[in-house]
Amino acid sequence: MPGYDSIESLRTALTQQRYLVDDGLATVVYLTLKLKKPLLVEGEPGVGKTELAKTLAAATGQPLIRLQCYEGIDVHHALYDWDYPRQLLQLRAGGASALYSEEFLIRRPLLEALHHPGAVLLIDELDRADDEFEAFLLEFLSDFQVTIPEIGVVEAKEPPTVVITSNRTRDLHEALKRRCLYHWIDHPGLKREVAIARARLPHVNERLASQVCAFVQDLRWLDLYRSPGVGETLDWAESFHVLGRDSIDSATAEQTLGTLLKERDDLERVRTQGLDARIQQAEELAGKLQQHAGPDARPVQPPHGGPPGGPPDARPVQPPHGGPPDARPVQPPHGGAPVQPPRGAPDARPVQPHGGTDGRP
Repeated sequence: MPGYDSIESLRTALTQQRYLVDDGLATVVYLTLKLKKPLLVEGEPGVGKTELAKTLAAATGQPLIRLQCYEGIDVHHALYDWDYPRQLLQLRAGGASALYSEEFLIRRPLLEALHHPGAVLLIDELDRADDEFEAFLLEFLSDFQVTIPEIGVVEAKEPPTVVITSNRTRDLHEALKRRCLYHWIDHPGLKREVAIARARLPHVNERLASQVCAFVQDLRWLDLYRSPGVGETLDWAESFHVLGRDSIDSATAEQTLGTLLKERDDLERVRTQGLDARIQQAEELAGKLQQHAGPDARPVQPPHGGPPGGPPDARPVQPPHGGPPDARPVQPPHGGAPVQPPRGAPDARPVQPHGGTDGRP
């Protein structure tokens, strides 16, 4: 694995793979490589957690070994299994080889990673697995070794780079977290999302990319069942481009909205509230972004109200009906008292601000 002598050199390598990272994410990935510790990455679906491991493997020139977790996964799917047909043939033929030896061992992803020095191991969506499997991982993550009863201890000559992802459908155990470095990847701010779209979709013109990103930023302030991630943003921008559009229009947005939103209730809500006003607001916000291109630390005010300190990387926007930014609270879709959008992560834990994202989950 190539060594990186600075955080900036690592950031450059990831950027060359079209994965944009901020200071926080670049630092924690650099420490992961230097300290040889697993990295636990959490965040909403679609913010680029899985793509981080893929990009890191590509940037370092190492193989990517992926373990996709699911409910009911066990040691025989994750670590090893025995080649029973070959063992049976060996037994019938009266061979001299021991039946329970490495000759008849089938390596699953975890064991495969121990035999590939420097490999990037992706343990994807660990929150889908059971508590028992999480406990099984503790030996692997602390010592980069596993115990196979028939063979003994198998230890890595060079520890793999381990990236664990979680969508937080449940909390992971503290024992596992203590063995890892941690980072929360949030949805990106407008400027960063536009930069991601331009990096991943260089054939899409800047005006369309900016409008699509501004529209998606607006939707994320709604109380949707599933807010669109960066992957959906890229799919929607690509859809407009494939259909020959160089900007957002109501008819095409209506026809392609299923590319962006994947729940019926979310689709009906956005359509009922009307697309024209949101498209106009996105055009205005995209125009202001292009006028004020460059570093800007001031936060964006959500186009339809919301708390200050929202998504970063753009200038404050006046609400569509006048008044100072953030002057109007969000009105619930079915009436009731107006409320301000919630702050922070879903469970109010501190989050790492605005990690890098690349696109697809």
